Amino acid sequence: MNAVTVTELSNYIKSLLDNNQNLSSVLVRGELSNYKIHSSGHHYFSLKDDGAVIAAVMFKGHASKIRFVPQNGMKVVLYGKVSSFPKSGQYQIYASDMQPEGIGALYAAFEQLKQKLYAEGLFDKGHKKPLPKFPKTVALVTSATGAAVRDMIRILNSRFPMSSVLVCPVKVQGVGAAEDIAAMLDYLNEYNLADVIICGRGGGSIEDLWAFNEEVLARASYRSDIPIISAVGHEPDITIADYVADVRAATPSNGAEIAVYDSTELRALISGMWSRMLHAEKSAIDRRRQKLIHLSGKKTMSSPEQYVSDRRMYLAMLEQRMEKSLQSIIARKKQSFVKAAATLDAISPLKVIGRGYSMVTENGRVLRSVDNIEIGEDVDITMADGTLKCLVKEKRRKNDGK
Repeated sequence: MNAVTVTELSNYIKSLLDNNQNLSSVLVRGELSNYKIHSSGHHYFSLKDDGAVIAAVMFKGHASKIRFVPQNGMKVVLYGKVSSFPKSGQYQIYASDMQPEGIGALYAAFEQLKQKLYAEGLFDKGHKKPLPKFPKTVALVTSATGAAVRDMIRILNSRFPMSSVLVCPVKVQGVGAAEDIAAMLDYLNEYNLADVIICGRGGGSIEDLWAFNEEVLARASYRSDIPIISAVGHEPDITIADYVADVRAATPSNGAEIAVYDSTELRALISGMWSRMLHAEKSAIDRRRQKLIHLSGKKTMSSPEQYVSDRRMYLAMLEQRMEKSLQSIIARKKQSFVKAAATLDAISPLKVIGRGYSMVTENGRVLRSVDNIEIGEDVDITMADGTLKCLVKEKRRKNDGK
């Protein structure tokens, strides 16, 4: 058997832990001890019970989302994975969330449903619909009593009184609440009764808000054609409905603020646009007035005959310039023609023939070598004063010595 290094063994153990499905997603309850927050923001601690202890770490990104202050001796439920750190040879829990033990069962159900719906794409940003800028009707799917619905109605009427508010009373906690809310969302969509829906309730415990963590409500929100604003509890409260909705509001009041434009801001915007439009129109009128004053001072307006006379003189001047230009062009072309004709005359074969030379051709083809003709063929010899028709009786090459 070959010996392995400590590093190889440690890495092997780590790979076994990382590839174990049972250890990749665990919920563990226990008591906190040796809790320390490093200057980097990471949390290092131990989780123990009567029979064992295990090291744990929660990195800064996850630790910043904890909604309570962990303390030594506190009983909690951790969610995370089990792995090892080869440098120390220690296995530990890498926690991604932590809750007090009292809500462990609900939290486990929340995490399981969240992972399931995420895998199915119910949280995808590409599915989320934009909110209408100026909705005609805002539907409030919430309890008919309580401060939340009153606050939303007050804010909607104050911010944008042009929108109608449709209160759709539903159960928001207890048995059947999720089904009641889901049925109302389907009803609003079936009859297209609103332009945007605010679905939510005021704050409470995780048990009070649990209806908004039910799968039936999540799927009703996902299939809604009307944009939905999820406004559940207070800002730290996160529900499954928040993940599925098109927009999440921190509170019901914030949901009402998101749903409609502030009419005060809208008036200021319109007033600003109106002022800019008036200024632009005034500037345009002033420019045209100045142009009109400028034109009225011209002779054209006071004496049209003078304008026609000026145009006639201008046309006459253009005619003279065009005539001179044409004469110049013709003169240049004539010079070019004379030069080209002289060149052609200088290199003309007729000039050469006129000096006593002749040109031999056969059927119009100039013969440049004795190899271009055979004995017995006819040739034409062109001279200055005529052409001779001859029969080739013999061929002598230059170097034949004859």
